[in-house]
Amino acid sequence: MTEGDPSAAEPDDSDPGADRSASDVDRSAADVLTPEDVREAHDRIADVVHRTPLDGSTTLAEASGAASVGLKLENVQRTGSFKIRGAYNAMAQLSAAEREAGVIAASAGNHAQGVALAGELLGIDAEIVVPEVTPASKIEATRGYGATVIVEGDIYERSYEHALERAEETGRTFVHPFDDAAIMAGQGTVGLEIAEQLPDVDTVLVSIGGGGLISGIATALPAALDEDVRVIGVQPEGALHAKPSLERDAIHELPDVDTVAEGIADTRLLERTWAVLRDRVDDVVAVSDRELAVAVTLLAERAKTVAEAAGAAPVAALLSDALDVTDEHVAAVVSGGNVNLTEHAELTRTGLIELGRYAEARLHVDGWPAAIADVAETIESHGAELDGLERDDRSAIDHPNRVPVTVGIEGSGPEHLREVLDALASLDAVEVAEESLIDREPLAQSQ
Repeated sequence: MTEGDPSAAEPDDSDPGADRSASDVDRSAADVLTPEDVREAHDRIADVVHRTPLDGSTTLAEASGAASVGLKLENVQRTGSFKIRGAYNAMAQLSAAEREAGVIAASAGNHAQGVALAGELLGIDAEIVVPEVTPASKIEATRGYGATVIVEGDIYERSYEHALERAEETGRTFVHPFDDAAIMAGQGTVGLEIAEQLPDVDTVLVSIGGGGLISGIATALPAALDEDVRVIGVQPEGALHAKPSLERDAIHELPDVDTVAEGIADTRLLERTWAVLRDRVDDVVAVSDRELAVAVTLLAERAKTVAEAAGAAPVAALLSDALDVTDEHVAAVVSGGNVNLTEHAELTRTGLIELGRYAEARLHVDGWPAAIADVAETIESHGAELDGLERDDRSAIDHPNRVPVTVGIEGSGPEHLREVLDALASLDAVEVAEESLIDREPLAQSQ
């Protein structure tokens, strides 16, 4: 399990991978959440949250064939994600006694910071239980909002169990990350804003982890527009549980997850989110980790916005073959941007590789280190960028009288990179011993 808020958060005795039939979760969407709930949440949180922008992207519209594409930038929301909306809406409705007792949550991600900030704004003491793998930067960010952070458990499930035990022992209210009507209503206010910002929207793309965000949007948006709007969920291939749930009309639980999008690396829906998703979400599509990396890269390069992999999933779906949005007006919810710089750099480098615009080449250099100046000058003179250079350990297959070096090169495409490598190979002091990812078919040639 990853650092996100897995939907297996309510442990039971069933086997992983099992399906739970509709008879086991027989409530309807109307029993869980109504458009009025979302409208009331909108009024409740209006003075607290940012009305985030819906930025148009000509690049993404042209690439997908859509009439227009609007990026709903929840990555610039307070705490860096949409989570403050639901957390504040839920915590603002606590009784005086519940506020006095405080709240507790389990999370290593965006929910932690949402609960912490809501607690600070409402004067409610908050405890957040995080697993041992939680990055120090996220712990410090959560503490920065005034919450007490308890590190407990090697994985999220252990942290979740400890939080429930603490809630029982202390009388604190447990704030669930998604399977709660007040949480879903708060997240649904994203949909109300989209309705105001893009009233002719045809399709809205939303990431699915546990399902709280899409449940709220699918409840609010069609009612606000009084029109037929498609709401489509997006999940990574390595955490795809909602699609088989819809196909089987039963909650499907994954035995494990494997994806770079840790923010939506959940194993299943829970009862409330399943009830809403089943009745109100039109479809769910899957994207690969390669496609997620490309989406993160294009958002940084073209939209000038930093998104975590989970937040970029709707853009990945937009550019994939899994979805047809020809001539439609599309809104893609970029749900979060809480990613550390090292991880973001790795994702964008992977994205450039997939786009055919980055390669690593292994060189054998004669006259180290003087010859490196010729290498750098050759790369730059051909309009490419030297991204990195590292002297390597000599292997048995390397030339015994030359220094092995790996260089990272960024160019405009595969042909450009090939041209640069040919130029390097023409230098007297350089032999291109091995190159990687040059002849690979670009994932998104249209870009």
